[in-house]
Amino acid sequence: MPEKFEIPFINSCIRAFAKRSKMAVPLAFQYLDAYHGISFLIDHYTTLHLQSIDDTVDDLIAYCKRNGGTLA
Repeated sequence: MPEKFEIPFINSCIRAFAKRSKMAVPLAFQYLDAYHGISFLIDHYTTLHLQSIDDTVDDLIAYCKRNGGTLA
């Protein structure tokens, strides 16, 4: 069962990623889904929610890049 704040946290991360990457939120979601970023957020929620959103987005970008993503 997801923690009460897990979905809002994931939503915030997707929006922060979209803002930093200068793309629309639906496109950011598609990118993160394609390169396993959404799974990363879900699987590592217990650790990620303890750090800043900026640090989480940094980790998310690095993770997606290791899975074939092309954003820097």
